[in-house]
Amino acid sequence: MRRDIDRRDFLKGAGVAGTVLLAGCTGDDGGNGGGGDNGSDPTTTGGGGGNQTDGGSGGGGSADRSEPIKVGTLLPLTGDLGELGVPIKDGAILPVSQLKGETDFTIENQVEDTQTDPNAAQSAAQSLVNAGYPAVTGAASSGVSTQVYEQVFIPNGIAACSPASTSPAITDLQDNDLIFRTPPTDALQGQVLAQVAMDKGVDSAATMFVANDYGQLLSESFASAFEEKGGTVTNTVSFQKEQSSYTSRLEQTLSGDPGLVVVIGYPASGVQIFRDFYANFNQPDLPILVTDGMRAPDLPSNVDNAMSNVQGTAPLASGPGTEFFNQQYQQAYGTEPGVFTAQAYDATACLILANAAAGENSGAAIAEQMRTIANPEGTEYTPENLADAVAAAAAGEDINYQGASSAVSFDEAGDLEAATYELFGFTEGGGIETIEEIQFEA
Repeated sequence: MRRDIDRRDFLKGAGVAGTVLLAGCTGDDGGNGGGGDNGSDPTTTGGGGGNQTDGGSGGGGSADRSEPIKVGTLLPLTGDLGELGVPIKDGAILPVSQLKGETDFTIENQVEDTQTDPNAAQSAAQSLVNAGYPAVTGAASSGVSTQVYEQVFIPNGIAACSPASTSPAITDLQDNDLIFRTPPTDALQGQVLAQVAMDKGVDSAATMFVANDYGQLLSESFASAFEEKGGTVTNTVSFQKEQSSYTSRLEQTLSGDPGLVVVIGYPASGVQIFRDFYANFNQPDLPILVTDGMRAPDLPSNVDNAMSNVQGTAPLASGPGTEFFNQQYQQAYGTEPGVFTAQAYDATACLILANAAAGENSGAAIAEQMRTIANPEGTEYTPENLADAVAAAAAGEDINYQGASSAVSFDEAGDLEAATYELFGFTEGGGIETIEEIQFEA
């Protein structure tokens, strides 16, 4: 089932477009795809400097450039988000391997691990800067991303496109127009959660959230939207990541008998949260909503419970290139792509195209081309003919990249102008099923 919701329906309840600081995460379905990377992983694809056919007008590309197109990858491959970050990384590097042999340009890529830690992430980001990467796909977890952007990328003039950081606080960064992202902001997800909760016929809810930007500010987004719709929020309870027990936090959350609970966190913590819930609280039918950070198909098996009372919301890949991307991802990694993997593909694809259009490895020049290569007007290209898009961008032609995750049209803040969410559930025996699609139009 598909539902279309106008931007005003999302924002009128929360009044959050610029007034409430919200947060974002990474989330992904599980599976380790091509396996984890630790530390640097430089790879190169393509041939020598290519001579592309000139033509068209518009961009500042150089059809006969000899220097490589350089795009880094900065994502959590270990730590609390390691399970989620590895498949996202796989999506991020897929355009590089796809273009191998299909373009005359040399494309260099280096992977760095944030370790789901702001300090480690800044060190990893600096490694990419030192290696001469002017543009980076990353990071993930909004708290980590914000620190990387403010402390490393913005001061060094690096263009970045996050595939998985959804905090509306990122919208308001003083970023010199260097920061973009391919997932929608959590200002929207809070509204989606509130509407789903109301659709279940409950008039009270509690939230239990990981104590970081993602958890706290998405909890605030949901609470604001839910109360605006006439609901009552009984408790908002924070928790630390990867604790040995969450029983006391669950007791606080469930006090006051809420009609529904929203749990915002990541799989590593979610396993223990739900083990404690099913073992210590006799409420197997209590509706629980989770968010993209716990969209892991193996979560029920790790919890040892079918989790039939749990559903969740997450951005859904629904771009013109979704089917092609899904096929390529499955062929490359032998597993189904998950949430934010398509967004990661699009982030890297856009940075490669913007670099080709800019004609140089300059972060400012690449950022200046991001809307040029992604937004209408221009000849439409999709992941299926990405190599042709690179050639056209380098030749200065006007192109309109239509992605795997969405149409990938950036607004003035570098955020998406349209997105699709899903209401998902866990299937018996492990897996994710989409129950409903919810379309957001700016």
